[in-house]
Amino acid sequence: MAGFFSRLKQGLSRSSSRLGSVFTHRKLDETALEELEDELIAADLGPAVAERVIESFRSTRFGKDVTSDEIRETLAIEIARVLEPVAVPFEPDPTKKPHVVLVVGVNGVGKTTTIGKMARLYTEEGKSVMLVAGDTFRAAAVEQLEVWGKRANVPVIAGKHGADAAGLAYDGLKRATEAGTDLLLIDTAGRLHNKGALMEELAKVIRVMRKFDETAPHSVLLVLDATTGQNAVEQVRVFRELVNVTGLIVTKLDGSARGGIVVALAEQFKLPVHMVGVGEQAEDLRPFSAQDYARGLVGGANDLASRLMETPGEDTSTAE
Repeated sequence: MAGFFSRLKQGLSRSSSRLGSVFTHRKLDETALEELEDELIAADLGPAVAERVIESFRSTRFGKDVTSDEIRETLAIEIARVLEPVAVPFEPDPTKKPHVVLVVGVNGVGKTTTIGKMARLYTEEGKSVMLVAGDTFRAAAVEQLEVWGKRANVPVIAGKHGADAAGLAYDGLKRATEAGTDLLLIDTAGRLHNKGALMEELAKVIRVMRKFDETAPHSVLLVLDATTGQNAVEQVRVFRELVNVTGLIVTKLDGSARGGIVVALAEQFKLPVHMVGVGEQAEDLRPFSAQDYARGLVGGANDLASRLMETPGEDTSTAE
């Protein structure tokens, strides 16, 4: 989809415009490298990635005049190298009926919307899907999921306000198993300010489901809001303590995103990044492409894409 990369690039413009201040024709001396490293860290790429990029410049281009396009190209290639190992599409396991996905994250990151979009995406691929409205303390979340369920024409297991989330998850798993459903997506609460209660609830949901299927859940996907920047690092840490997070979905890359944080997360946690979201529509949630993301993050030269595609060892697939 041609428009998807355009929206991704637009969403990453905040980061790329910040980096643009150092994309000037100049000699790469120590002062220039220090300035570039500072900007990379400020753009949320994190110190480890910034250091890796600077060392690449130092070993290959130190003391030489470089153009802004050459800086962008090298930066994009280094970013793609960090992202490539974690760019893993989410594929339901066909041997699991259903493949149970627990979707976690703090309130406000777009969990419920993401679940709805996933339901639409996988039903369009011919898979049967069922949803569980497990964020029972937020009435809006239940109503929202039911709206998405109608759009995708998939059943939604819901209860009254404050209903037992574990009981709903158990009921959903039982019904999905009986129906031979391919994919069961379970929404959860995200009240991180009350970490103890959240841990207890998530543990109970998993414990109760395992009374029916000891292998459930088969995936635990953490949804992150890209606009939160470094706060996303802490969210990954906390949720990995609470549950065994198996992959990430990054939302809200559509205008004010601090897109460098995805690179920092990839470097630090090595968790698969399955999908990114760039808008409100169902088609705005797409598989994560390392190359597209690197291109969008550095912005700049129109011919950067073709040069990246000629780089040995880089994935040339795109999400467009």
